[in-house]
Amino acid sequence: MTFLAAIVLGIVQGLTEFLPVSSSAHLILGRAFFGWDAGALGLAFDVACHLGTLQSVVLFFRAELVQMATALPRALTASDPTARLVRLIVVGTLPIVAAGLLYTHDVEAALRTPLVAAVMLVAGGVLMLVAERIGRGVQSEEALGPGGALAIGAGQAAALVPGVSRSGTTISIGLFLGLRRDAAARFTFLLSIPAILAAAAKESLELARTGLSGDAAALFAVGMIVSGVVGYLTIRFFLRYLAGHRLDVFAYYRFALAAVTFVWLWARH
Repeated sequence: MTFLAAIVLGIVQGLTEFLPVSSSAHLILGRAFFGWDAGALGLAFDVACHLGTLQSVVLFFRAELVQMATALPRALTASDPTARLVRLIVVGTLPIVAAGLLYTHDVEAALRTPLVAAVMLVAGGVLMLVAERIGRGVQSEEALGPGGALAIGAGQAAALVPGVSRSGTTISIGLFLGLRRDAAARFTFLLSIPAILAAAAKESLELARTGLSGDAAALFAVGMIVSGVVGYLTIRFFLRYLAGHRLDVFAYYRFALAAVTFVWLWARH
């Protein structure tokens, strides 16, 4: 993998981590279409890019995170909005913890393929279109309860499958629950922080055993920095976009990318 590939994949990760188009699908398809060596860095490079986008979401929501940190001592008993948000984040994180325990290397290898990514791109696009037409989408985050947080958390856990998309699935569930698009997105981005941290920690343990060469470490740094900068700009754009626009354009993009992938797979065989 070259530095150019690392830059491109970092840009892709920064854009697609927060847009409802599936970052994992784009990284898998980017490697497949352009012939970059998936085995050179593999999932470890994905996590390096995730660390970059983690930095971007922490920076963007730094004020909220500071408030949540100060609310931790009273999170179990207080009824103020910040303490309540902490409890909802904890509840919403439970499904991905359970799913992570079942997400073995064999399951991961079976799912991280262009075909799975393309099929789930279509399924996720259909979900988004249905949510836009059925969901009311008028309430703020204050309307979200533990049951809704658990449902959104289940959507985040489903995004372990490439092509599903964390933001696409969770925002769609939020619409079904009556939340505004931007309100669902804000909760989703905050909910993503412990999930990305857990994924990075797991992969770091594996990297500690295998080690990294100097060239690989440099590629990690490039991917992390690029994805972080692009991710921050993407969050700013997407939250403003959701205030007055539907998810339809992202659903149609998913269908188009899936169609290209199906044609590519057919041509190869």
